[in-house]
Amino acid sequence: MIGRLNHVAIAVKDLAAATSVYKNALGAVLTDPVEQPEHGVTVVFVTLPNTKIEFLEPLGANSPIAKFLEKFPDGGIHHVCYEVDDILAARDKLKEQGARVLGDGNPKIGAHGKPVLFLHPKDFCGTLTELEQA
Repeated sequence: MIGRLNHVAIAVKDLAAATSVYKNALGAVLTDPVEQPEHGVTVVFVTLPNTKIEFLEPLGANSPIAKFLEKFPDGGIHHVCYEVDDILAARDKLKEQGARVLGDGNPKIGAHGKPVLFLHPKDFCGTLTELEQA
């Protein structure tokens, strides 16, 4: 079921500062910032040869990333994202096995324009896990 690692997401307070470090110190190739109001974030991706790093900045005080940054003021890894061939089949199989899908259980469109779901971290070794339709 699980496919390739699509990205690792890092929550940050200051998107410009975080991307500057990656661009200037590491020579990273970055996307332009994109607001994702449905998810309450602004995102920038670092393109790597084998995956991506996603920076998440809160889009408003009610953003889940704002809440994450209250707990972890320095930011940090927020989630990992894996690709799946069929997101609905993956969701149904995982739910049958007892995994908890966050939200209403229906995929939303993510930053790549593809359906995504999030899985409860307590069901995946303490890691918030995102599934993205390949």
